[in-house]
Amino acid sequence: MNTIMKLIRYTGLIAALLTTAAGWGQDETDDLGTETVTVVRSYTPTVSDARKIQSLPSLQDSIALQKKPVQYEIHSVPVASTFTPAKGQAAAVERARPEKLFNSYAALGLGNYNNALADFYISRDFDRGNKRIDVGLNHLSSRGDIDGTPLDTDFYNSGLDVTYSQRDRDWEWNASAGMEHRRYNWYGVDTGLLEEGETSVAGIDETQDYFRGSLQGQVHMEDTYFTDAELQVSRFWDAVESAENRLRFTAAFEFPVTEESLGLGLEIDYLGGHFENAPQSQYINDTEIDYQYLIAGVRPGLLMLRDDLKLFLGARITAGLDLENSENNFYIYPSVEASYNLLEENVIAYGGVDGGLDQNSYYEFSRVNPFVSPTLAVMPTDRQYEAYLGLKGQLTPSVSYNLKGSYAAENFKPLFILNPINETRNDEKGYIYGNSFRVFYDDIRTLGVFGELQFSVNRNFSLGLNASVYEYDTETDNPAWNLPNLEGNLTLDYQHDSGWYLGANLFYVGEREDFVSRAQPATPPDQFPAQQLTLDGYFDANARVGYHINPQLSIFARGSNLAGNQYQRWANFRVQGLQILAGVSYKFDL
Repeated sequence: MNTIMKLIRYTGLIAALLTTAAGWGQDETDDLGTETVTVVRSYTPTVSDARKIQSLPSLQDSIALQKKPVQYEIHSVPVASTFTPAKGQAAAVERARPEKLFNSYAALGLGNYNNALADFYISRDFDRGNKRIDVGLNHLSSRGDIDGTPLDTDFYNSGLDVTYSQRDRDWEWNASAGMEHRRYNWYGVDTGLLEEGETSVAGIDETQDYFRGSLQGQVHMEDTYFTDAELQVSRFWDAVESAENRLRFTAAFEFPVTEESLGLGLEIDYLGGHFENAPQSQYINDTEIDYQYLIAGVRPGLLMLRDDLKLFLGARITAGLDLENSENNFYIYPSVEASYNLLEENVIAYGGVDGGLDQNSYYEFSRVNPFVSPTLAVMPTDRQYEAYLGLKGQLTPSVSYNLKGSYAAENFKPLFILNPINETRNDEKGYIYGNSFRVFYDDIRTLGVFGELQFSVNRNFSLGLNASVYEYDTETDNPAWNLPNLEGNLTLDYQHDSGWYLGANLFYVGEREDFVSRAQPATPPDQFPAQQLTLDGYFDANARVGYHINPQLSIFARGSNLAGNQYQRWANFRVQGLQILAGVSYKFDL
């Protein structure tokens, strides 16, 4: 009851206060007037930080329960685990299976003209590849006859080579031995020039056999001033008791000098030989031929590499000793090589000048022209200088080129010419009927231009084309006997993934000059009756094709002189016509 009375009193008080306040308010007739308000600064409102309401307000509750503290204790217990995390592995890349390599090879082939081919090769590694022995045997022969040639035209070449090599971390060396046997016939007889015609031809012994044995050793070293050395000893002889011995030693040293490299080369070359018969220019065979030459020299040089420039500056200092005639000569030859990368690998300019005293030999003459007579004059060639300048590089990633011009000055350059016909001599073999060649020495200046293009479309196809043009100037004003003014060559190789492969070689040799003469008693050789010959240029095409039956077994066929032209490589020596040879080859591990 008391509470209600208090509430009534409070309500009445509040109503009286509200009535009094209304009486104090403005009458409706009062005029407020106007006032001027001056703003002394611009209004710059600000935002005050709002008071954040606590998400967890404090409680003022007397009955709030107090949290009881809780204490935790950890008891570690070991647990056995068999989980093993897997190692990460790189994603496998699919790649071609490497080709199986075999260390041995054998091939046999037969063809027309009774041609036969045999090749055999073995290679064995020892001591984890640090030691190796190689054995190679090859044979090529023909027992066919050439139409219109009255003498035998068969030939064969056989060779055996054995090599042992060993290598270590800083050096390697090898030693080899070889044997060689070649048979040829002096069948190039012009019966129309013989006095007795067919009667004299019937008694000619036209067979010549060449034999050679050699020993050779090489050593190469790393991280030392002495870098290379080679020693070669050989003996060469034939069926008419001609013999030739040769010993050749070379060594190389290299000394680094700041950014350059100073090199020094040494050379010793001894040649000694004997012919039982006199030169063909002699009317009577009553003398022998002996020769001995020693060439010794050094080649100092400085190699400089500067970004795109490579420069070698050197010289050859050589002593030439004619031991048979007790004559000595001293020579100094230039040895300069330079190349400059004008446009990365696209254009490289190169040039140089070189010279030397070149040792000629009966063996090398017989390799170039197997129809030489065993009555040769053998002497070194003084190659005074050979200067060249060229450009090489790549036109496209698959096409490369090489252009070169050269000029050479050579004294005592050997040229092959026919021996004079001299039927009165009593030589054991039948090479006196104008059917063999001798060596004629002349001083020659040669201007040459060479061009080459190589196409490598991919690893399965390649094509090469080159040509050379020469101009000769001789001291005797004679032609450069048996040297062509034009040569060209084209090679092609193609392999198909199916196992087929083929190749071709086409070459052209231009005209050459030679002459035939007849020996006369009591007449100097340069006054023998003679007639100049011009040998026509010739074109020859060779091809090969084969198929790999499996990685080890293959069959092949080869065609030679596909045009069938019985041209003359040397005067009166016509070659065989179209030749086809087919065979099989097998690779294996021994």
